[in-house]
Amino acid sequence: MRILIILFVVLFVVACDTTSKWKPNQEVISKADSYSELSPYAKGVMRHRDSTSAMFLSGANGILPKEDLSPTGKLKYFAPDEAFRIKATFTPIENGEVIEMQTSTDRLPEYKRYGTLAFKLGDSDLVLTLYQNVEQPDYFFCPYKDSTNGKESYGAGRYLDFTLGDLTDPIVDFNYAYNPYCAYNKEYSCPIPPRENHLQIAIPAGEKRWH
Repeated sequence: MRILIILFVVLFVVACDTTSKWKPNQEVISKADSYSELSPYAKGVMRHRDSTSAMFLSGANGILPKEDLSPTGKLKYFAPDEAFRIKATFTPIENGEVIEMQTSTDRLPEYKRYGTLAFKLGDSDLVLTLYQNVEQPDYFFCPYKDSTNGKESYGAGRYLDFTLGDLTDPIVDFNYAYNPYCAYNKEYSCPIPPRENHLQIAIPAGEKRWH
């Protein structure tokens, strides 16, 4: 009788134990699902970063030296933070001058001072100048420096890109800030952010330093 009772109890526990039920194989869950706990915005940022990392570290874009290639590696970033996605006011610069922008080499590409982006971050009122590439007039470029440079982020500054459509209702999103190519390979010539785009605060968002 005691044996029958014990057998009944064991069968009952097994039947009720949810841990014995089938669970999906974690290896077949898509990479996107690994971001299931993130906000839709943060998921978009992370997927963009995954795509960029794959392009760099596979050698697909030819930027990284061979010794740095890694099919399973990733570029380095600050965690996505919507506090660094900021609505801005765009003001065009009338008769903006064309300047020769300093680079990491003796190359001096020409950029037109196209307009300014004014925004507030915390208690700071900030302004960044937007430049138009004279050779690529549909390309708007915002090189900048902040106090993370040379510490968490690349010493020579980082970049943001804009299209003409972006300037209708502009958003400055530092989560998409990226390093110039010369951060990975000194064979490249990269524009150096002009002094007017040196921010006196830390922007811990976007891409970190590679080495």
